[in-house]
Amino acid sequence: MAVDFVDVDVRPTLRGGGEPFGEIMAAVNALAPGQGLRLLATFKPVPLFHVLGSKGFTHEAREIGEGDWEVLFSPADAAPAAAEAPAPQPADASAWPAPARAMDNRDLDPPEPMVRILAATEQMQAGEVLEALLCREPMFLLPELAKRGHAWRGAFESDGTTYKILVRIDGAREAAA
Repeated sequence: MAVDFVDVDVRPTLRGGGEPFGEIMAAVNALAPGQGLRLLATFKPVPLFHVLGSKGFTHEAREIGEGDWEVLFSPADAAPAAAEAPAPQPADASAWPAPARAMDNRDLDPPEPMVRILAATEQMQAGEVLEALLCREPMFLLPELAKRGHAWRGAFESDGTTYKILVRIDGAREAAA
């Protein structure tokens, strides 16, 4: 069966420093049954593969030159998988220990901040806290943290441009115990 693809080009949004997640999800939610999404991006959007996979889409990605990527998201034959529940959040992160590691990722383009944060969590011990500064809310990072059993707290700082996230290693598992 041939899939009719709806084109979404988020390259201008990304090059302008914007976050295209809302634009992508609006397009996905507007798809008719049997339609797919043809996404054009400035990087291979690996975190999006999981997000749309949980909504019943398969993907094919290919680099189209100059660092740009085309990804075809097609409806899968199987029923959509259940979305992952977010990690349990503590009522108050003030009970957490002081951050053992701090990172400033504000000058990095996606997906580099997420890649660096996930790599850092792999090197840390259970119960330790990672503090990271970002230039946008990490929409794709949060499901990955939940999947790995970490808890987090995050919000924009008073300057309105810096997003600060605290990640407690294995914190979701500790909260469930």
